[in-house]
Amino acid sequence: MWAAAGIIHPLCPVPMILIPHSSTPKPSLCFLINKPPPFRLRRRPPPERKFRAPAAKKQKQLPELNTPNQEDGELTSLQEKGHTRNDLGWLPAFPHVLIASSSNFLFGYHIGVMNGPIVSIARELGFEGNSFIEGLVVSIFIAGAFIGSLSCGSLVDKFGCRRTFQVDTIPLILGAIVSAQAHSLDEMLFGRFLVGLGIGVNTVLVPIYISEVAPTKYRGSLGTICQIGTCLGIIASLFLGIPSENDPHWWRTILYLASVPGFILTLGMQFAVDSPRWLCKAGRLEDAQKVIRDLWGPSHIDKAIEEFQSVIRSDGDDLESRWLELLEKPHSRAAFIGGALFVLQQFAGINGVLYFSSLTFQDVGITSGALASLYIGLTNFAGALCALYLMDKQGRKRLLVGSYFGMAISMFLVVYSITSPLDEELGHNLSILGTILYIFMFAIGAGPVTGLVIPEISSSRTRGKIMSFSFSVHWVCNFLVGLFFLELVEKLGVAPVYASFGAVSLLAAAFAYYFIVETKGRSLEEIEMSLNSTSAANDK
Repeated sequence: MWAAAGIIHPLCPVPMILIPHSSTPKPSLCFLINKPPPFRLRRRPPPERKFRAPAAKKQKQLPELNTPNQEDGELTSLQEKGHTRNDLGWLPAFPHVLIASSSNFLFGYHIGVMNGPIVSIARELGFEGNSFIEGLVVSIFIAGAFIGSLSCGSLVDKFGCRRTFQVDTIPLILGAIVSAQAHSLDEMLFGRFLVGLGIGVNTVLVPIYISEVAPTKYRGSLGTICQIGTCLGIIASLFLGIPSENDPHWWRTILYLASVPGFILTLGMQFAVDSPRWLCKAGRLEDAQKVIRDLWGPSHIDKAIEEFQSVIRSDGDDLESRWLELLEKPHSRAAFIGGALFVLQQFAGINGVLYFSSLTFQDVGITSGALASLYIGLTNFAGALCALYLMDKQGRKRLLVGSYFGMAISMFLVVYSITSPLDEELGHNLSILGTILYIFMFAIGAGPVTGLVIPEISSSRTRGKIMSFSFSVHWVCNFLVGLFFLELVEKLGVAPVYASFGAVSLLAAAFAYYFIVETKGRSLEEIEMSLNSTSAANDK
């Protein structure tokens, strides 16, 4: 805290002198001086009396500040002014978030790593020309991710985020090595399944970890780093996959390289912190206080621990939650919103547009699939950088609504370029513009916000289970879109399919507007208590 002493002189401004003190609070004193000489010669009381009497008086006056007429927000703002110098900012939490986001780099890497070399793999392993087997090699990854997502909630509840990260690197490393050494189709399928298993756990784990470790003020921006990690992983895999066009055995090298981030993640998590919320729930109060002190600042310890314990008393102090609790209020609402957001995200067509974008680029003369994918990756990366800047300034809800609205406009622009009697060159350029705009708008909101807002609106007790359920829905919808997209395009044409993507995007914007609450600048405990009280009021 800071005590202020003001001296008022006639016809002059009032200078403010800030005097820090560490232990005994000193009251603000303001003297009106009309006769300067007598006051200057007045004998000052001894220091002991000067500090003791006002301190005692101040202690008697403190309860009077907490009156019904005093707004809680005003009291909070006064306290925050005193703690401004103790705010450590985003930097202390950044290394821990960066290590966790290396999991998303692996996710992006494995998304793109099979695009280029799949022909060489099929030729060497003996299934060249079999489109079903080629699709199976890619889609077995999704099956593993689905199982991994379902299992992550229980692992987080029991072991905490840090240990779960380290355990999860086992299938990631083994899967990459088995795939790289594969000499048969079965070995390749097994390796891809193990990789998918690890990726499924990580996609759930990273948003939970970042939301619970990041300071409230910077939670949105730090949460966007995982999206940036995914973009960088895709770009890296595309760059490294370029030599596979000339070297038929290059695919083994890039699959071996996929194991390196797993080793880095294992080592990095040895030095990373665990979630202070999980530590408090596990009874390790001193460890939780140390994490808060190091990452958020000493001034946040008492308030944070008080909020953690208040939520624990409300939710129960046992570490593991039950799946059936997702059917009970208030957890059922968060589970519904989480599942619905991913259904809308996937059926808004992001994977279909990404798949079809290479053909769109071919229409304007970009025949290299790797180069087209690189343009898409860079667009995605630029959008993620914008989200990093805007997340804690504009808020989650505004970004999500605006993102889906922009995606809808982009899809309708592509449909117009296809169906209208335009000049051929102009039509192709409008298609490219609509595709790039669509991916950019997705990367600003629909991509990063969806994974960030679900843990924010989930209770501390069921956060892991709700995230597991939501991402399981994501993988199922991802699989369905990939399975039926080309068939629908062949039967209906590109324009009707893209028009349906635009319609779903509009529906997603309306859903976000009516169902998503703004979580910017509020701690997870504040959000949970607010949602619980709202749910209780609605039940009455």
